[in-house]
Amino acid sequence: MWKATAKAHSAVPLTVGLCLSLVLIACGGSTTTTTPPPPPPPPPNSVTLTPVVSGLSNPVDLQASDDTTGRLFVVEQAGTIRILQNGTLLPTPFLDIRSRVTFSGEMGLLGVAFHPGFAQNGRFYLNYVRGPLLARQTVIAEYQVSPADANQADPATERILLVINQPYDNHKGGQLTFGPDNFLYIGLGDGGSGGDPQGNGQNLQKLLGKMLRIDVDHTTGALPYAIPADNPFAAGGGLPEIWAYGLRNPFRFSFDTATGKLFVGDVGQSAYEEVDILQKGGNYGWNVMEGLHCYNPATGCNMTGLMLPIVEYAHSEGIAVIGGYVYHGTAMPGLTGSYIFGDFGSGKIWRLTQDTSGAWQPVLLLSGGPNMSSFGRDAAGELYLLNYGGGAILKVSP
Repeated sequence: MWKATAKAHSAVPLTVGLCLSLVLIACGGSTTTTTPPPPPPPPPNSVTLTPVVSGLSNPVDLQASDDTTGRLFVVEQAGTIRILQNGTLLPTPFLDIRSRVTFSGEMGLLGVAFHPGFAQNGRFYLNYVRGPLLARQTVIAEYQVSPADANQADPATERILLVINQPYDNHKGGQLTFGPDNFLYIGLGDGGSGGDPQGNGQNLQKLLGKMLRIDVDHTTGALPYAIPADNPFAAGGGLPEIWAYGLRNPFRFSFDTATGKLFVGDVGQSAYEEVDILQKGGNYGWNVMEGLHCYNPATGCNMTGLMLPIVEYAHSEGIAVIGGYVYHGTAMPGLTGSYIFGDFGSGKIWRLTQDTSGAWQPVLLLSGGPNMSSFGRDAAGELYLLNYGGGAILKVSP
């Protein structure tokens, strides 16, 4: 699959104190002191997983539409999107494009993102794989909701924005999401096989192994989208859609809604998994490095200009990092500001917090969980986990 911590005051003389009190009363003052707020609770060292719903088939993404309906949209890898509303899975899919999707291994319908103006314009965006063997393609496409039924999307409204040829059947990335700047961010893997044999991660003339950033509300020339003017290669030196590069398989990523930081779980090769915070124009090392270690060559690699992960873990801890979210809900106040992520193979979940030195420290919250394909976040900031093989949604709880 997707590889893988009361100052004392001097006594006031009675006569002076009495006069002071009279003055305060006459002036409408008050001697009431304000109690300082209690300190935040310490971060917990464990979480539980509470069942929400089952009956899904290979769920890989869960997103809220932020349109005040409280609906959660669940992507099934074969090519359908289901709606979870008030704890119930609606029987009719929101969208069914199985006839357009190639579903096998790491391929399929992999992600959905709702336009920031979805409540008004009904637009959303998909990342899926199509085509036969030796002709695989990643498709980034726009769809619209049916005007007659808010719980039904219209497959006929597909507007294809990007098509990227895929040389192999793995490392497709899959996540796409709108940033705080209202631009669409798209994570693409290196194209697959093993070790990035085509060198896509470091090739700025290829979109594979990159984080892309496009403007879906405007166009540039003949493109069905626009290139943001501040993209790092908008003026040249690389393909203008590229925001960051040197990624192996950024399967799941998200923005911190408080800080705007872009956290990415980049799935490793044979030894290490990593979490990165992406910055404009950053080179995150693949395939020169895997995590904090040289990969090609195995020793003595040139690390000049490379951005290192904020945390890594070895394959003794898991085999495929599943990027999550910075928590800003209310059910687990001790986790506020912690980045929650997991591993597909081991079922472990960690929190990641920054210490006073600026270093990021992981703490294990849960072991032995299911084979998770993704985390999800509802409009209230609460987190969910998708049990890939079990076809279920679980809520991350205290």
